[in-house]
This record gives sequence, C-alpha cells and structure tokens, in this order.
Amino acid sequence: MIVLAGALTSAFALTACGQSGSSGTSAPPTAATGAGCAPIAGDQLVLLADDKKLQNADNIVAVANSAAATPAMMTAVDKVAASLDQPKLLALNKAVDVDRKTPQQAAKEFADANSLTTGLSGGSGKATIGAANFAESQTLAELYKIVLTAAGFSATVQQSTNREVYEPLLESGQIGVFPEYAATMTEFLNKKANGANAPAKASTDATATVAALKDLGSKYNLTVGTPSTANDQNAFAVTKPVADKYSLKTLSDFAAKCSGSATVLAGPAECPTRPFCQAGLKTTYSLEVGSFFQGDAGGPQTKTALRTGKATIGLVFSSDSSLTTA
Repeated sequence: MIVLAGALTSAFALTACGQSGSSGTSAPPTAATGAGCAPIAGDQLVLLADDKKLQNADNIVAVANSAAATPAMMTAVDKVAASLDQPKLLALNKAVDVDRKTPQQAAKEFADANSLTTGLSGGSGKATIGAANFAESQTLAELYKIVLTAAGFSATVQQSTNREVYEPLLESGQIGVFPEYAATMTEFLNKKANGANAPAKASTDATATVAALKDLGSKYNLTVGTPSTANDQNAFAVTKPVADKYSLKTLSDFAAKCSGSATVLAGPAECPTRPFCQAGLKTTYSLEVGSFFQGDAGGPQTKTALRTGKATIGLVFSSDSSLTTA
C-alpha cells in the first residue's frame, strides 16, 4: 500500500496530502464557495468508498519465489486472497489491534470461519513464509501458514523488517512467499529495475497494476498470485454523525453534498499539494474545502481531529481496524 496505519508506516512510502498550518490549527480558508459540511464530533469513524478510484491499487497479493511457487502453494495462498474483502480485513485487524488476540489466534479463527483448509492438497517439503514488522502482515503470514500446512507443506513464518531487507530473500528463495501490496511492490520493483525516477507502473486499476507487477517480478525470480479485493491504502473517513446527517457512503457523495467553505480536511502537512490527498480530491472529485487542519497520515492527530469536531473529513488508511465501512 501507499501508506499504512500505525506501525505499518515503516513498510511503505508516504504519498498523501499538503498545505500546512501548525498542528491543531486550521489553515486559511480556500476559495470554496459552497456551504460545505461543518465538523460534527463522534467516536465512530466511517470509511468512505473511493468510488472514482483516486488511490493506487494496493490490493493484498501473494508474491512467491518462482522456484517455490508450485501449483499447490499458489492455490493455497490464493484461497486466502479469495476469502478476504475489505470488511473482513478490517475485522481481522480489529481482532489483533483492539481485541488483543495474537496474529496466530486471529488467523486460526478466520481460517475456521471461512473454511480455508478444505480442498487443499499436493504440497510437500518446507515452505518459509515471510512477515513484515507490523500486525497485519504477521496475521496474513499466519493465514498462509495455516493453508500451506493444510496443503501438505511443512510451513513456518519468518519475521523480517522492511522490503529492502526481505525482497532479496524472496529472490534467492530463503523466503518462499510473502503477503504483499500490489501497487507498493510494483513501484519498489519498478525503481529497482528502472531507477529512482522511473515513470510509475502502478495505477488505480488493480488488474493493470498486478499485470505490471507480474512483468517486473519475472525479472527477479518472483511469481505473483491472484489479488484480493481487500486493500491497504490511503482513504478518507468522517464521523458517523456526519455520515448519517448527509447520507454519505462514497467520496462522490461527500463531494456532492459537502464541497464548500464549512468543510475542514485533516491530514499531514503535505496533504494540500499531493495527488493522493487534497489535490487529488479536487481533481478527481471536484471537492473544495474551506480550511485544512494539519494532523498526520492516518494517525492519532487526524483521527482525534475528526472525533473532537475539528475536522469534517480526514486522511486515514483503508484497513485501519478502528474504522467501519459505510
């Protein structure tokens, strides 16, 4: 994904939003002319669907060492992908982040509830699964361990750190398979193959992004699975009182009903100028806001601004376990 919630930020590069005011204050009003939607405090945050696909497609997808990527392995990890949608990913993360279950416990309960171990076979030998140093990756890795064990592999999870460390281990076969994020992994390999200033290969189109990832992966002895519909990428949320008052489910709904001077957008300092934040909301959704509250990228400052009625809409992350879907 492009950016991630909480501890996930170590694995991804920020590409969010812009113009600064000091933290806890609003920047001067913009040229918005409509009435807009004033902030309304509320504890529950609601994720608005990115229906016009502003964000790059950071869908969860298995990336495997090509020598390890037998049909039995890829069938098993693709079964995990097929079982996940956005609400289920939020619930899986909530089990760990809020309910304080271990990644192993959360993965087992999910696997049991979704019959992940049925119909798998054909595996043999060792299968080493990589996990990055944040809870979502660790839980996904535990799901891979469950299905690969059910398929007949002797599966283990190997903890790693960031992509610069573990991607070479995937190439060499020291790690067999890793739960990845399509757009972020695509751009990592794109820059590795074509240089730091290479034109982007990832896009808002999941199919095209995964096709680019498969092409780049083939240069580095990597095989790419079938992507899940679940993703972990930049997103926007409002409080439930705001969502209920204006009947909001999508960013298109928000732009149609809340573009105007009363609307306050919260996000990191770079938000107003970034294509995945305020600038992108204006270009893609024709959304004008009245002022900007400088918070952070999906962290406690932005979420607190929403909950306390200082911001109407804020930059969050699509798999944040504190969110509900509209």
